[in-house]
Amino acid sequence: MSSLRRRAIRRRRRALLRIGLGAACGVLAWAVGLIWFAGHVPRPSDGPPPDGRTDAIVVLTGGSGRLDAGLRLLAEGQAGKVFVSGVARGVDVDQLLRIARRRPEDFACCIAVGYAADNTAGNARETASWMRAQGYRSLRLVTANYHMPRSLVEFRSAMPGVEIVPHPVFPPQFKLDGWWRWPGTAALLASEYSKYLLARINPSVVWPDPWRGEA
Repeated sequence: MSSLRRRAIRRRRRALLRIGLGAACGVLAWAVGLIWFAGHVPRPSDGPPPDGRTDAIVVLTGGSGRLDAGLRLLAEGQAGKVFVSGVARGVDVDQLLRIARRRPEDFACCIAVGYAADNTAGNARETASWMRAQGYRSLRLVTANYHMPRSLVEFRSAMPGVEIVPHPVFPPQFKLDGWWRWPGTAALLASEYSKYLLARINPSVVWPDPWRGEA
């Protein structure tokens, strides 16, 4: 083998080694970030969300317990209006209330729905448009706890002048304590963390929500 060929092989090996080391460092940094992210997802032990009335309550569809929480906050007088973002076309307020096992006559006057959003970035844009039309300056955001960090990034980007109070819901199937022992929770956290990172870079990027309709 000629000396030129041996040098070329060594250069190739060094380049592959550098690529491998860079990839390993990237994976390690991502894993450390995932642990950090899991530690910052809201937990029931964090205590109740901040109290205080806002102009509106915004509920993001896609998981159990969210609409119930929004309606309960409305009944408690935490806001005068609920906006449900990301509703499937053809589903009206009466149908939503029947699904939530609430009497339409008790709440129909105070609920608005949006049909344009099918992802978190779309929720933020749709809500921003509705808030501007209503002249509102504060909202209480209701979504699942694992979804809250990314939702806040998207909503604060779309509405920098609006006060946003997070109100997380805790899906029972999402096992945050010891999350690494639960494959479904671990996969969801990994997906949500990756999308959170991308949302921090560019909040307008469209990413489908994980477990939509399941948690």
